[in-house]
Amino acid sequence: MQQGNTVFFPNRPKIVATATVAGPKECAGVVGEYVDFPLGDDMFGESTFERAERKMLLAALRRSVEKAGKSREEIDVIVSGDLLNQIVSASFAARETGLPFLGIYSACSTMSEGLLLAGMLVDGGYAKTAVAATGSHFSSAERQYRYPLELGTTRPPQSQWTVTGAGSAVISRIGEGPALTCATVGRVVDYGVSDVNNMGAAMAPAAADTILSHLRDTGREPSDYDLILTGDLGALGSRLCKDLVWEKGVDIFANHVDCGEIVYRVVEDEFQGGSGAGCSAVVFNSYIYDKLRRGGSLRKVLFVATGALLSTVTSGQGETIPCIAHAVAVEGDAL
Repeated sequence: MQQGNTVFFPNRPKIVATATVAGPKECAGVVGEYVDFPLGDDMFGESTFERAERKMLLAALRRSVEKAGKSREEIDVIVSGDLLNQIVSASFAARETGLPFLGIYSACSTMSEGLLLAGMLVDGGYAKTAVAATGSHFSSAERQYRYPLELGTTRPPQSQWTVTGAGSAVISRIGEGPALTCATVGRVVDYGVSDVNNMGAAMAPAAADTILSHLRDTGREPSDYDLILTGDLGALGSRLCKDLVWEKGVDIFANHVDCGEIVYRVVEDEFQGGSGAGCSAVVFNSYIYDKLRRGGSLRKVLFVATGALLSTVTSGQGETIPCIAHAVAVEGDAL
């Protein structure tokens, strides 16, 4: 059933297992004790950052399937993407599995789009079990979108750190776990931000637009959720998102948190916090998923990962940054 931009899942497909990999900087924060593979160094034993990134994604994918108690033959499709050109991390990782693969690109909102599409496939009966996964690496993203690390470019105060990490979730109609109940497909929104270092300001309007669309389509109030979790806005973007929603008469100040705000330790040199496809993937599939499974303070979460749809070419040509956010409503085991 569909209402506006929101699709409802009557069969309530379950997230039966998740797995995450994260770098040492990420594991020093709140997610550290929940990560399956905490890395001692961000090279992960590889010769390049790009190879390390795809190895992280493959490790998370395989571990999530193992934790779900599924065999390779029981996985019908992988829905995955990443930040690199031609989504090479996702496609090269999928190459190692030999499984059917749907490659997607939604920048830092890839995790929520993956959950949305995997939920639709499973709920509609087109797949019994699907895997949604994504990841990113600070060093590979920096040299693709901004500057080579060797330049030692000074970071401006509005900047964020691309998270080195990957997350994977197994979605199935059979099994136990938090349920996907509905999902809202986002629109591309562009408020004219052109600064490639200011992802929070660029993406906040898209997050606000999707949150408002979701609440309108479902007839729900922000208080219906224990947590409205955006992804990758960082501290500045989180404040802007709350303000933009407030301007439309909706108050999310009491129960909104951004993955980029909480992924790192809160110290001065973290600037605005985290971003990257791996940011919301790591936070949601480790820390948040654990709390949903335990059924304590978090029983109903609206997960709204956000993405900036830019490239070095468009930025170099003076284009502004179009952004998008997709929302997935997840209800914990105790409901």
